[in-house]
Amino acid sequence: MNNLNKIALNYHSSEFKDKFIEDESQVYTLNWIRSILSEGDSILEMGYGEGIVTNFLSELNINLDVIEGAELLIDKARIRHKDITFIHSMFENFAPNKKYDVIICTHVLEHVDDPIVILNLMHGWLKDDGKIILIVPNAESIHRQLSVIMGIQENLDDLSQRDLIVGHQRVYSPNLLEKHIKNANLKIHIKRGFFLKTLPNSMMIKFDIKLIRSLNKISENIPFKLLANLAYVVKK
Repeated sequence: MNNLNKIALNYHSSEFKDKFIEDESQVYTLNWIRSILSEGDSILEMGYGEGIVTNFLSELNINLDVIEGAELLIDKARIRHKDITFIHSMFENFAPNKKYDVIICTHVLEHVDDPIVILNLMHGWLKDDGKIILIVPNAESIHRQLSVIMGIQENLDDLSQRDLIVGHQRVYSPNLLEKHIKNANLKIHIKRGFFLKTLPNSMMIKFDIKLIRSLNKISENIPFKLLANLAYVVKK
């Protein structure tokens, strides 16, 4: 938990010049996430982060619990949202007394020590007909392929300094993500991608916000394996 608070201080509570790029990409996924939910669903969101997903979900007619390990972030979340149940816990220690219709796990698996353990835990937290929404960064994204060609990094799945600051422990390829899903006895229902990221964030800082939004929009027409983020819906 101390490490999570450190990450929160270094990233979530600071002014990274490139945060708007990641935030816009996350905002673009919200309507897709909403399309998977039904009125009255019991939902678990894993991680509060910037609060973008929580803020969006708070406006829907659902029953929402949020689990977050960083005390700094959960304190911030509780001040903003009085009607949401927040659980301060590491995912590995969470033992809910109910099952969920939907578990939203966006930009989580790249952070945790053992993603297969987390996926297995989510399998147990899910109703028999429930769904898990997963979003992770894609090692095969065009911007990573270009970075290898340009000599910025040696391998597609190398972790950048920025990755390390935000607590990433891995970057997923579609094959690796699907292997982890299978190892947790989960089945893929939907797979797609988001955000045509053409360059590393450091080279996109001066991009106009309209261009960033367009790179998200055009991703609907691009093969998902080339996009910056992989998005899967899985079931038991």
